[in-house]
Amino acid sequence: MDKWTKKLFAIGITGLGLVLSGCSDNEVGDVSLGLFTTKDIKIDALQDPIVTGVTCHISSIEADLDLSDPSDSSIACRQTGPITAQMLAAIDKSDSGEVIFKKSKSVFFKNMKLRRIYDKESKTLIYLSYSTKETSGSYKHSLSTVPLWETEAFMHVQRPAS
Repeated sequence: MDKWTKKLFAIGITGLGLVLSGCSDNEVGDVSLGLFTTKDIKIDALQDPIVTGVTCHISSIEADLDLSDPSDSSIACRQTGPITAQMLAAIDKSDSGEVIFKKSKSVFFKNMKLRRIYDKESKTLIYLSYSTKETSGSYKHSLSTVPLWETEAFMHVQRPAS
């Protein structure tokens, strides 16, 4: 590939990324970081696909003209509907839980993932948002929890043995 072909390819990939980044069905907020920057804070609302009574709001920075978005993110999850014993029975209860959402943050294989983990001892759902690529010596991550207290699921979960 010659120099110009490589440049055109990079421009095409960047343009595709710009088009796709504006296509989020989950986006509920878009805050500009200023007149002289191409970076915005995007806020996505994500309903847990199995525990549909939980909605998570994730904020992250998107840099429109860069090949990679910053890895920082913030998450807040809340109960927004019923959480049933059937929903709880259907989730992965391993220590590592399961990925319920994934969003590309770079053309270089960096992703932001949202993982659900069940804490059996406290009967709490843990939602972890994290970057899959090290940035400045750290894997960026953020955590939120949704206690099952007073939900239908809480009433049907066996209490841990003492």
